[in-house]
Amino acid sequence: MLRAAGVGVGDEVVVPAFGNVEVAEAVTQAGALPVFADIDPATYCLDPSAVEAAITPRTGAVVVVHRFGRPADVVRMHALGQRHGLLVLEQGESEAPYDEIAQRRQRAGYLDARLKGVRTPEGGVGHTYQQYVVRVPGNGRPDRDAFARAVRAKGVVCRVPVKTPVHRLPGFRQCVALPETERAADETLALPVDASLTKRDMQRIVSACNALGGLLQPAF
Repeated sequence: MLRAAGVGVGDEVVVPAFGNVEVAEAVTQAGALPVFADIDPATYCLDPSAVEAAITPRTGAVVVVHRFGRPADVVRMHALGQRHGLLVLEQGESEAPYDEIAQRRQRAGYLDARLKGVRTPEGGVGHTYQQYVVRVPGNGRPDRDAFARAVRAKGVVCRVPVKTPVHRLPGFRQCVALPETERAADETLALPVDASLTKRDMQRIVSACNALGGLLQPAF
């Protein structure tokens, strides 16, 4: 899509660093340079204000990635694109059947109402909960990783959604300030909300997390 739009050598493309490396790789394959902008801490998608700050005369496009089932603010992004004469591309996530999405939303609501000691995700209109991503308070990555090990020991499958931001990976390393991206990479943990989970499974998740959540205090 970038090549078809005429984006290539000498152009810059603004992309998120919080997420998969494939977006940045696609930019380099088109011959352009990926430029990383920070995310909105509530949606984990590109922050339009951060994107605007990253625009230079060489910027040719912005790639907006919808994250964890939460849509990005495409209205503001397209308005920004029109204002600066930029191509705005969207990368979505694979869509699940409607009944599965409804069940994920139901399980997410169950966790929202019962989890303590972690910060639950902000739902928002259109959230499909491809992943149910919480924030673990404390001292960042060490406490998040300890929390993950402890809930896994209690039989709860969980995963770190973004282990290393793209701007910290070899080949894409850039000296750029992305505080919300760094913080999200250090604090986030994805808990299961699959449609196959039983009520007993959901109770196990709540019990395991709540037994630990109260022990962690925000860093000062």
